[in-house]
Amino acid sequence: SSSDVAVMVDTGAIRTVIGVIGNVISFCLFMSPVPTFISIWKSKSVQNFKPDPYIATILNCGMWSIYGMPFVTEDNTLVVTINGFGFFLEIFYALIFFVYSTWSKRRKIILIFLGELVFLAVVIFLIMTFLHSAKQRKVIVGPICIVFNILMYFAPLTVMRQVIRTKSVKYMPFLLSFANFANGVIWTTYALLKWDPFIVIPNGIGTVSGLVQLILYAMYYRTTKWDEEIDSV
Repeated sequence: SSSDVAVMVDTGAIRTVIGVIGNVISFCLFMSPVPTFISIWKSKSVQNFKPDPYIATILNCGMWSIYGMPFVTEDNTLVVTINGFGFFLEIFYALIFFVYSTWSKRRKIILIFLGELVFLAVVIFLIMTFLHSAKQRKVIVGPICIVFNILMYFAPLTVMRQVIRTKSVKYMPFLLSFANFANGVIWTTYALLKWDPFIVIPNGIGTVSGLVQLILYAMYYRTTKWDEEIDSV
């Protein structure tokens, strides 16, 4: 009926708006390490910063870009746009790490990066060669995306442990924790409007992870000694 069509159009429009907001929040999340890289560039050294989160995010964004393609899922252009942007931005971050790292670290970065590109190429080759419908491809690509996304959301666990141990939130930036939480909420809502468990599951977990970080921030903000150096874990 026409009312059913109107509801579908409304839901589609709301989902698009939420997807656009999700793109903006994810963009801010991807841009948040810029001060770190300015610091690396100015000192011509990677100091004690680790490339791991950026290298891990390359693979995560690459898989989600594949997931959002029309040959895997329909009507997910906004998933492709932000993850495509993230994919190339994280490569740029990894490149800065590469330039200012020692040779042993450079070798590690190259090996992991090449491994990731081979993995993405193999996934595309296998799903396009052996799976002949988008439905079949979604069932394979979706769970892989969930695994990588959960690993990315679990990355701050070491920082949370440090906060509890030191009763200090000095090294857990509030804006990053808040952006993580908002990102999880927005993409969970986006996937609930047109049910997609492969987006709901990891972002639901991300929402909880971000919420725990905000709770820890509220709990330990008053006990934080901002001018003292704290040994990292």
